[in-house]
Parts: sequence; C-alpha cells; structure tokens
Amino acid sequence: MKLSLKWLKRYVDLDETPQELADSLTLLGFEVDDMETTGVPLLENVVVGEVLQRDPHPDADKLGVCRVDCGPEFGEKSIVCGASNYKVGDRVPVALPGAELPGGFKIKRSKLRGVESDGMMCSGKEIGAGQDHAGLLILEDRPEVGTPINEALSDSDTVFNLEVTPNRPDCLCHLGIARELAAWYRRELKYPEINDITPEGDRPNGESIFGGVEVDAAEDCPLYLASVIKGVKIGPSPKWLQEALASIGLRPINNVVDVTNFVMHECGNPMHAFDARDIAGGRIRVRHASDGEPMTTLDETERKLSDRMVVIADQEKPLAVAGVMGGLNSEVKGDTTDVVLEVAYFKPSTIRWVSKKLGLSTDSSYRFERGVDPLSLRYATDRAISLILQTAGGELCSNSYTAGKEPNWETEIEMDPNWVRRKAGFDISDDDIKEAWELLDLSVNEASEDEWRVSIPSYRGDLYRPIDLLEEVLRIYGTHRIPGGQVRATATTAVDSPITEFVRKSSSFLVGQNFAEAVNYTLRSQEEQKTWSGHVCAEELALLNPISEDQTQLRHSLLPGLLETLRLNQARKTGANRFFESGRIFAELNGKIVEMIAVAFIECNGGVERSWKERGFDDFYAVKKRVETIASFAGLDLSKFKIRPVGENGTAWQEGHSAAYEEPKAGFFARIGLMSLPRIKEMDIQGEVVGGIFCYLPERLRQPKRIKFKPFSLYPATSRDLALVVDQNESAEEVARTLSKLASKAAKGFEVEAVSIFDVYQGTGLAEGKKSVAISIAFRAMDRTLKDKEVSKVFEAICKQVPEKTSYTIRD
Repeated sequence: MKLSLKWLKRYVDLDETPQELADSLTLLGFEVDDMETTGVPLLENVVVGEVLQRDPHPDADKLGVCRVDCGPEFGEKSIVCGASNYKVGDRVPVALPGAELPGGFKIKRSKLRGVESDGMMCSGKEIGAGQDHAGLLILEDRPEVGTPINEALSDSDTVFNLEVTPNRPDCLCHLGIARELAAWYRRELKYPEINDITPEGDRPNGESIFGGVEVDAAEDCPLYLASVIKGVKIGPSPKWLQEALASIGLRPINNVVDVTNFVMHECGNPMHAFDARDIAGGRIRVRHASDGEPMTTLDETERKLSDRMVVIADQEKPLAVAGVMGGLNSEVKGDTTDVVLEVAYFKPSTIRWVSKKLGLSTDSSYRFERGVDPLSLRYATDRAISLILQTAGGELCSNSYTAGKEPNWETEIEMDPNWVRRKAGFDISDDDIKEAWELLDLSVNEASEDEWRVSIPSYRGDLYRPIDLLEEVLRIYGTHRIPGGQVRATATTAVDSPITEFVRKSSSFLVGQNFAEAVNYTLRSQEEQKTWSGHVCAEELALLNPISEDQTQLRHSLLPGLLETLRLNQARKTGANRFFESGRIFAELNGKIVEMIAVAFIECNGGVERSWKERGFDDFYAVKKRVETIASFAGLDLSKFKIRPVGENGTAWQEGHSAAYEEPKAGFFARIGLMSLPRIKEMDIQGEVVGGIFCYLPERLRQPKRIKFKPFSLYPATSRDLALVVDQNESAEEVARTLSKLASKAAKGFEVEAVSIFDVYQGTGLAEGKKSVAISIAFRAMDRTLKDKEVSKVFEAICKQVPEKTSYTIRD
C-alpha cells in the first residue's frame, strides 16, 4: 500500500524525518519496502530567506553581497550571490552551512573573492525543484521566513510503500496508519472534519430521483447504504485532491469519482457512485448474478458471471460486480447531474472468491476481502457526501436508504496485568500497560487489581484473545525497550516425522550411490503433463488461476522434471548423469487423485563425457534393487508384492524393459526400468535412461522396524537343485516365492536359508507355452553340520508337494 507523508500530516503532527517514520512503522509491525520522494527531495538546513539588502562585491563586478533574513532560528546571514534576477524584498531558498543539495553538493562557510559567505541562495535546479538554472528561485507566494523549503514547496512529498499484514485491514488507509503513529508518538489523532450535510429534499416538482434498495443476497451483503445527491456539476477536482491521489499513483478522473477514491484511501471504506439516470426503474437490487450473465466492467472488459457472484443491479441489468468493480453502463460521466452514492459491507470470503474467479483484483476488493469495519460505513458516507458537496456542488436529498443493520459490537477481553508481565518476560508497570491500550482506543475498565476488562473497537477484529492484547502492549511500549536477558531454552527429545525420516534416509542412500539431488517446481506445464500422464490426469490437476503458462498443473510425477534436469546438464556439458529428487506428487490411486510422497531417480548411459574406457551402466535389476531399498525406508518389503511388466506406446516407460509394483490397498506404487526411447529422443537427450520411482501415501508412512541382530550359523550350508516346468507367462520370482513357502514348511530342525533362480530355459524339449525354471535351495542349521540324509528327506517332501499344491511339474 502506498502512503503519502503529506497526506498523513492531515491527521497527526509529524516532524520526524521520513527515515525515522519508516523505522517507527517497522517497529509497529508494518514493513516499509521502499520510500520515494516526489517534488523537492528532503533537504535539511534549506529554508526560506528574505533579501534585506544587496550591495555590490568590492572585488567582482558580477557578484553581490546580500544580507538575508533566515528566520528566528537562524537569524540574518551574509551571502555572496552571482545571480541577477532578484531584488530586495524577494523570498528565495537559502542553503545554510551543513546542508547537502541534490548531487552531493555540500554547503560550507567560505570566502568568495575575500568576502565571507555564510550559505547560498539557490536556483530551482539546485534544490531539485525544476531545471531552471538561470537565476534564483523566487518564491512568489511569499511563505514565512525560516520555513523549511520542503514545507514551503507543497508539491514535495515522501511516499512509503508499505506492507500491511492481512489481519490489519484497518490500516489499509491513511487514517489507520495515522492512528498507529499517533499512539507511537503519543500525539493527538485529528479526525477529518465533516461539513454540514443537511438534506435539502428531492426535486422541486416532487419527482423522485431514486426509489430505494432491495437486498436479495443478505448473507453476502449484510449492510448497504445509498445516498442521493442532486444537481452536481462534474468537472476536474481541486488541486489538493488531484495531488493527494497522484501521490499514491492514482489518476484523477473527475470530482465525484476522485472523492470516492480519496475517502477509500483516507478511511478504508470502498464506495461507488452511480449516475442516477442509468438506474433503470430507479431502484437498486443487490442480488446474485445469473449463471453466464454478461457484464462490461469499467476496464471495458466483458465478463461472464456465475450464480455465486453478487452484483449491484437495477430492474434490468447488473450495474457493478459487488465489492470488485463498477460497470461501464452506469459510471459518472461529464453530463451527470444526479448521483447515487453506495457504501456497503460485503462478506470477505465472497469477495475473495469472486476476485480470484474473475482474475480481477482492485483497491476495493483488496479491502473488502480482508474485512471492512461495518460500523464505519455511516461516517465514511458522511465524509464522502461532505466532500462531493464541497467539490461538485449539488444538494443532498432527504431520503437516504439503508438495507440491513449494523451488527451489535460489544467485545471485551478479560486481562490480568500480572499475566501480561509473566508472558512478556520483563517487568512493565500497570500504567505502561494501560497507556498502550488506551493510546490505541482500547478502553480499560479496572474491575479489580488483577481483573481488567478491555473493550475492543469494531475496526480491530484481529483482537479476540488475551495474547493479542499482549502483542499490542509490546508494539506500543516498544520492542526496542525490552531489557536484554539470558536466553534459556529447555531441550526436548523428539522424533522426526516418518516423512522426514523417509526422505532423509532415501536422500542419504542415493547420494551415497553417486546421485546428485535436483529440486524442481511442483507446478508444471499443461503440455508436459499431457505428454507424460495423459489428457484426463492433466485436466484434473489443472489450476483454476495459474501463475504463468508454464506452471498450470500440479505435477503428476517427479520424472519429467528429472529428465529436464538431465537435458540441461547434457546441453551444458557438466558431466552429471545421475539425478534424484524427493517431494510431493498428485497421482491416481484407487481411481482417485491423491497427494503422495515420492522419491525418483534416473541415470543416463550416453552423451555425457568422453572417456578412453567405457564405464558400467545400471541394468533393470540394479534399478529394481535400488527401488526396493528406498521402499524399505518406508517399512515396506517389495519382495512380498507382485511385480508386473509395464510400458506401452504413449507412456513414460519402454515396453518390454520396465515393470511396476502397485498395491492400492497398501497405498503405494513403484515404477522401474528403461524410460521410453521415443520420448527421450524427443527431449534431445543423448543415450538411454533408466530410472525408478517409489510413491507412498503420507498417512500410511511409518517408521521401519528396528533392525535386530540375528546370530549367524558357523556351520556350512547344503543345497539341492530343482527344475520346474511352468507357464511361460509365470513370473520366475513368483515361482521362487511359492517354492520358498513349500520348503519352509517341509524343513524341520533347520532353516531354508535361500531359494534362488540360476537358470531359465525355453525351447526344444518343452511343450509350447512352457518354460523351465531351475532353482537352488540352500539349507543350514545353527547348531550342526547337516547330514545328507536329513536334507534329502526334506527335499523329497518338497518334490512331493510341488505337483500336489502347485500347477508346476518337475522336469526330468
């Protein structure tokens, strides 16, 4: 928000420098982003002086020696001057010793041709008031002698660019900030005076200008005020009003519109003026728009409204989008004679939604969506009427219209001054506590020594807890006055969340595997999303109000971002070819789009660096093992889940070289293998890329079981080999898993240490559609060397169960 210093001084006496004010505003909780000086820059020791006497220089024809009155503070000065356009009695800017003029020119007491000069009389260019350097700047309006030049030249101003937090809508205006500064400096707050606005009645012939207000959307518009002013004369605003608006970057339009803008930035109440002629039927109706109803707003843009939006309408058409922007069809024009002034309170959440939906943020919506004080509407209305009558003439009609009523506001918070001291952590007197609240217009009723009741004004809706009032005490007392002390912190033992642990372990593991971590945006482009995840998913993940064209969707996967990182590094020849990333994605699980925590990695085998020796490249099984390790950090053993082939034309994975784990009930899925070769080529990535991704529902994530030591056997293992004939579509891993279960049940008195596949055969000697899987079963005992007889007995039992409990047959 832009804040004019000159404007602020209407309400509170401020003689501090702009930098001092900026520091004070920061301590009050309002960050000053920057300051801009308009007109004459702030100049210290430059005042208005009057030439009392002018004598020729004894040693220079073109110089004069002047006696100049610089006011009661500085007295008379002897100044040597080379200008010729002034005379005795003229008042001019005088830079005294110690002043620094624009450009870094410092004024010192000096001698010119042997005559001492105690300052310098200045031209307009020398003080930044113009480009005229031919002579002195003659101050025609003759300001008082000794007046600082910044006050004498009224067009100079300092504008603060202020950051106001969303909980302080009362400070989105000059009066609100003036209230804060008045409390800080312990000075009087001067509210604007309202001239007599006694109603004069309707037209002489009794014709009614305006018929009234109907509110059909009372939930979204609890209070609406309308006033009618007849006989106004539209024209340019007076200079003071134009300067005030221009100082904060607003373009003056005409006297009536300028008043509504001025009062909004003065009091914080948005308002709108309608041309009474354009209100069909002479009545205003506050209603919800029809779905798809068109309306052209003041920015000359036609907008399609929805039935959730509130409009100010007449009997035929909408006149304004409530709380956001007026319509082009009812604006105040050059020939307008009668105006209807609207001041209202709208539900903040409604205006916030409408503003986002239309992509239209205005000064009005900015204030309404944060909350306007409903009890301030009548004061703001009277202030605006007073200024319209003052700047545009006219008469206030006797009928004013109110729809709804002001809410009852009686808010008190019980406080104990001892509690304030305990929470503040230092000793602060009762008087200082009470003073801080009363300076902010919070009245204090001391019911007893330890029970105070603090009344909250309606514009401070952010104060509703005792801790809020403590903050107000510290703000006004001054955080810079809090005494220093030793900081004591009690250490607590806490365990990081499962998500944090999972990401930390996964990242540490992949860094140890020589992967570099990448961080990409969560928002991706629509084109990328359609390419990698399909049109349906792209539509479901589209943002309603995207930041930019390349950030329109929530990401479906981490892999496209990693591939983009790889492509960039190849283009810049950094030599990096292994990347990983962890973060949130939004993927489909159980037919729904859900948020998941994911870890993904990729590795490229080409186009990275030139080397005399070809280096190794991870194959499918190395990638699979890496994904299984990452899953173990989430407490999952992927070997217990089925793996299936994936990859078809149009997906991210290469058919025949990739696979997937997916268990919706367990809340996870994983993809492993070779990335789609056509897609990799389209991205101008050289070489082949393998990768993996593991995704898990955050609420299912848990700490993995603590690894416990298990004693190992000191005795040798004994193994037996078995070849099974199975369907060619049967997974070899599933065969091994089934056989492991059979072996574990058959072995008694010792353990089945491992069941591993060492050969897969398909061809001559086997029926069509069959394959042979050769498996080795290792047995070991903890307390002895196994005898061949007992191992053979268990092995025979396994062979007997294979045809009985599985569809497999033992190959001869």
